[in-house]
Amino acid sequence: MKFSNYLIGVLNLATIGLSVPIIGGGIWLATKHDTDCVRFLQWPIIIIGVFLLIVSVAGFVGGCFGISCLLWIYLFVMFLLILSLLCFTVFAFVVTHDGAGHALAGKGFKEYRLGDYSTWLQNKVDNMKNWDRIKSCLSDTQVCNALNEEYPTTDAFSNSQLSPLQSGCCKPPSACGYTFENATLWVNPTNLSADRDCLLWNNQNLCFSCDSCRAGLLQNIKQDWHKAAILNAVILIFLIVVYSIGCCAFRNARREGAFSPYGKGYV
Repeated sequence: MKFSNYLIGVLNLATIGLSVPIIGGGIWLATKHDTDCVRFLQWPIIIIGVFLLIVSVAGFVGGCFGISCLLWIYLFVMFLLILSLLCFTVFAFVVTHDGAGHALAGKGFKEYRLGDYSTWLQNKVDNMKNWDRIKSCLSDTQVCNALNEEYPTTDAFSNSQLSPLQSGCCKPPSACGYTFENATLWVNPTNLSADRDCLLWNNQNLCFSCDSCRAGLLQNIKQDWHKAAILNAVILIFLIVVYSIGCCAFRNARREGAFSPYGKGYV
C-alpha cells in the first residue's frame, strides 16, 4: 500500500523532470534569432511544458500524501496533456516535412523557394502585416552585415556556406544574372523575368521583401522546429510509459484500499 503511494510519487517526480526539457526546447527556440521573429512557434511548446510541470507537481503531492482527489485530477488531466502533446508532435512533423534547399552548380550555398514549404507555414509569412513585422525583426538581427568582410571576392562568395536566411534575404536569386560587386551589392541583371524576386531586389533593402527571404526563414524554422519535434516525440514515448505504470500503480493502490475517489483516506 505504501509502496504504491511512493511509486506514484516517484513516477510523478519523473514527469516533473520531463517537463524541464520540454520547456527548455521552447526557450531554445525563443533564443534563435529567426524563430524569435516568429513567436507563434515556440509558445505551444512552452505552454505544454509548464502545464505538465504543474500537473506533475499535483500528482507528486497526491501520491506522497495519499490525497486521492489530486491523483484523480492528475490522471485525467495527464491523459489530456499526453493527447495534446501527441497531436502537437504529429502536427509539427507534418508541417516541417516539406521544403529543402536547391543546390546550384558551382555554388557552395543553396537557394530556397517559398512554394516548397507546407501551406500552413506559407500562410504565416504570406500575410503582409505579419511579414512587415517579421522583416523588420530580421533586419534588426543584422544577418547580412558580416558577409562583405567574410566573402570579399566572387570566388569566395560562390564557395560560401550561406545560411538559409543569408541566401534568401541578403542576395538576389542567381537566376536573375546580377553581377557581384560585393556580398550585398549586385548590379546589371541580365534576366529580370527569371523570378519575381529579381524585381524586388535592391541594394538598400536587399531581398527582405523577396519570397526567397520568406523561404529562407521557413527553412530555418523547419530545421529548428523539427529538432524540437523529435525531442517532444522521445519525451512523449517516455511519458506514455510513465503514465501507464502510474495507472497500474494507482489501480493496485485502490485494490489494496489505499485511495478513495472521494478524498484522502481508505476505502
